[in-house]
Amino acid sequence: MATKSKRAPVLFRPASRLTRHVLLIVFGLFMLYPLLWMISSSVKPENLIFREPGLLPHDVTGANYSGGWHALKHSFGYYLWNSAVITVLAVVGNLVACSLAAYAFARLEFPLKKLWFTVMLLSIMLPHHVTVVPQYIMFSKIGWINTIWPIVVPKFLATDAFFIFLMVQFIRTLPRELDEAAAIDGAGHWRTFVQVILPLCVPALATTAIFTFIWTWNDFFTQNLYLTNSDNLTAPVALRQFLDSSGESSWGPMFAMSIVSLGPIFGFFLAGQKYLVRGMATTGFK
Repeated sequence: MATKSKRAPVLFRPASRLTRHVLLIVFGLFMLYPLLWMISSSVKPENLIFREPGLLPHDVTGANYSGGWHALKHSFGYYLWNSAVITVLAVVGNLVACSLAAYAFARLEFPLKKLWFTVMLLSIMLPHHVTVVPQYIMFSKIGWINTIWPIVVPKFLATDAFFIFLMVQFIRTLPRELDEAAAIDGAGHWRTFVQVILPLCVPALATTAIFTFIWTWNDFFTQNLYLTNSDNLTAPVALRQFLDSSGESSWGPMFAMSIVSLGPIFGFFLAGQKYLVRGMATTGFK
C-alpha cells in the first residue's frame, strides 16, 4: 500500500513564520520612515533638521511646537477648530444622506431605479477635477465662496457615491424578512429604516464615518479653493502658510504642527478600527 507524502517537518514552520514577521516589520518600518523622520525633525532645532540625517536627535527642543502654535495670524488651535467644524458636518451629512439613499436603492421600488443606480455608479468614475469649474461658478453665483457651505452642503445631498454603494451592498445582505416583520407590526418605510435597518448598519456607518473624517480633514484642494480668507483657513491650508516662496520656510514649526494635525486622525481611526474591519469584511449574518 502506497504511503502518503509527509508534510514538511514541524521544525521548519516557526522559522518560516519568523521570516514572514521579520519581513513585515521591516516593510512596516520602511513605510513609517517618513512619519518617524517628521516626528524626529519636529523636536530638532531648525538649523539641524537637514544636517542630521538620523532619526535620533542629538539636541531636543520644544520650541518648534510653541513657536508653530502661535506663528500665524491666529493660534493653530483656531485652524484645528475650523477643520473640526467642517469635518463633523461632513461626517453627519454623509451618514444621513448616504444611508437614506442606500436604503432607497436597496429596499424601495421606484421608476427607473436601475438607471439611476447606474448613473450613481458612473459618477464614481468621474474625476473630481472635471466638476470643479462648474461647481465653482455655481457656488460663486450664489455667494458661497469663502464659506464652508460649498464643502458641507454637498455631503447632505448624497454626492459621495462610493459610500452609497458601500451601504447598498451591506443592506442587501440583511434578510428581507426583517422588513416584512416590521410591516406586519404596522411599521412604514421610515420606521423600518430607523428602527430595524439602521441599527444593523453600524459597521457600514462606521466605515463611512472614518473615511469621511480622514478625507475631509486631509482635504487641501477643495478647502484651499473655497476658503481664501485667513480667518476661515483649516489646518491643511494653514500648514501651507509656513512655506515661503522666498526660501525662508519655517520647517521646524511646520513639522511640529503637522504632527499636531495628525493627532485627531489617529485617534478617530483607532477608536473605530474594529468597526472599520467589520464593515469591510461583513458579508451577512454569522
